[in-house]
Amino acid sequence: MAIEAALIKPVVDALMALFRESSDIKLKRDAENALREAIRELLQANPDENKAQAKIAIAKAAGILSEDVVLAEEMLNKTRAAKARTAGKSVTGRKRKPAASNADAKPAKKAKPAAQKPAGKRG
Repeated sequence: MAIEAALIKPVVDALMALFRESSDIKLKRDAENALREAIRELLQANPDENKAQAKIAIAKAAGILSEDVVLAEEMLNKTRAAKARTAGKSVTGRKRKPAASNADAKPAKKAKPAAQKPAGKRG
């Protein structure tokens, strides 16, 4: 019996190592998918920065240290910088003026009365 028990432990340890390894592989594959989705999100016209940042964090937590992680972080930083630069601009590219409060606002000019024309022509 002791010989059988001694042979079972290495087999169980090997199986457990294989399961852990397959779990790690699945985790890394899911993290790589999340990283690809983050890059795809950042390429959109109006990206969801928080979603992209969360997916980058997932990839980092899984231990992915590739150039794709660096690329995604750079894209996120550039997207945030561009958003900050254009935050106060209108469609035409001119900066918006802040709305004046009632106390600071100048009173509107009164319309001048139209010049009176003579009632009839005399000639």
